[in-house]
Amino acid sequence: MASDADRNLLLEWYRRVRRDLPWRRTCDPYRIWISEIMLQQTRVDQALPYYDRFTARFPDADSLARADLDDVLRLWEGLGYYSRARNMHKAAKQIVEVHNGRFPDTYDEVISLQGIGPYTAAAIMSIAFGEPWPVVDGNVIRVISRLYGIGEDVRLSLTQKEIARHATALLDRSSPGDFNQAVMELGATVCTPASPDCSSCPFQLRCHAHKNGATGKYPYKSPAKKRPHHQIAVGVVRDERGRLLIARRPDNAMLGGLWEFPGGKQEDGEALPDTVRRELREELGVEAGVDQMPFQSVRHAYSHFTITLHAFHATLEHGSAPPVAQNGEPIRWVAAEELVDYAFPKANRKITETLMSAEK
Repeated sequence: MASDADRNLLLEWYRRVRRDLPWRRTCDPYRIWISEIMLQQTRVDQALPYYDRFTARFPDADSLARADLDDVLRLWEGLGYYSRARNMHKAAKQIVEVHNGRFPDTYDEVISLQGIGPYTAAAIMSIAFGEPWPVVDGNVIRVISRLYGIGEDVRLSLTQKEIARHATALLDRSSPGDFNQAVMELGATVCTPASPDCSSCPFQLRCHAHKNGATGKYPYKSPAKKRPHHQIAVGVVRDERGRLLIARRPDNAMLGGLWEFPGGKQEDGEALPDTVRRELREELGVEAGVDQMPFQSVRHAYSHFTITLHAFHATLEHGSAPPVAQNGEPIRWVAAEELVDYAFPKANRKITETLMSAEK
């Protein structure tokens, strides 16, 4: 197991080479929370400009709680995994309503906030409050599996529990925040998935994987299931004034709260223009004529599936009833130049950019 000398080596290494990041210049639990949520599934270089814009616009929980969700989602647009933003908005309201605007300072209170799980709660408690809670993210899993030669499948809960035990034993309880960040920094910059820089690692002499020339063997992760691919067809409908019809997704749906062009998944044996007609009928209660060919097709990958999004020009049939969202969500008629004021999923945003360019 790790000795105090090992821990000191890692802390000395971290304090010497750590990256200068804005959330490392503060002990404000609100800002540390924002950074930890943004860094889930997102690289540091991608998150940095979002963090700066977000904390400038919403410097505390009160300002975030008072914000309109559309404004929050628009500021988040491009980061993906939009449930993170929706949960942050809900958690800010909890902080204001339950904790009088003060970010809670106990693990049980922190983990009770919407969207905060064990990893994020441990990171906040250790970094903001100096409490000895170990963090276990992908970087930590890689460092520990190599350090201790843990070869079992890291997708298994038993393996994850073993890694968590090692992380707890390894933790420097006198400097838990710096130590947790040091292990994550080591995984992000030195103990990388491919071609790790073992010569720069403070654990080099005691690392099982390095001593056995087997860094590529750890961590072992069983192959993921093949992601399905879906064909999605949407209708770009204009009214007599040239305005475009957009609809908001339900908050409890994937990409909830974002705006989109109405449409959906192609069914077996269905032509894509027929998909648009059916979806407009089911979603908005309207009949529409649809072009035979899409004016744009966009491929996009989500975490568990991929899509090709096909956009068709569509026209409401004469005498068709006015569109009304059958799920009760808002719909809007907007000018092309106003599309920038609404938060769209990334694939839809490429279509909005095409439409806005065509109006110039």
